[in-house]
Amino acid sequence: MSGPADAPRFDLPEADAFTRPYWDAVAEGRLLIRRCGDCGAAHHYPREFCPRCWSENVTWERAGGRAALYTWSVVHRNDLPPFPDRVPYVAAVVDLVEGPRMMTEVVDAEDGLLRVGMELEVAFRGDPVVPVFRPA
Repeated sequence: MSGPADAPRFDLPEADAFTRPYWDAVAEGRLLIRRCGDCGAAHHYPREFCPRCWSENVTWERAGGRAALYTWSVVHRNDLPPFPDRVPYVAAVVDLVEGPRMMTEVVDAEDGLLRVGMELEVAFRGDPVVPVFRPA
């Protein structure tokens, strides 16, 4: 019978050869997005092609780390390891200044103060390091 110590982890990113530059930058405290050289659209999560025009002419670009809160939900229960130890937490979608929307977590926000359009800034935490956002 397996216990919590050997339960599968659902919170760990899986870096591969393509996403390695993204995760290496995050570990150094930098947020990267992808930008299309043909149509100019920026996107996140990292993909090898532009989801707008399907061009493969996309490159890494450093994001400034500023965003606006688009939507959120306060999670009070999550039975998947290791999340039971983290509740409550704020699962969110933010609009990066550069254009893309990004799924993330909002941290260091006082209860009841979250608002659509609220200005946020990127922060980095954890092991492995992941980008989260906090009030600007």
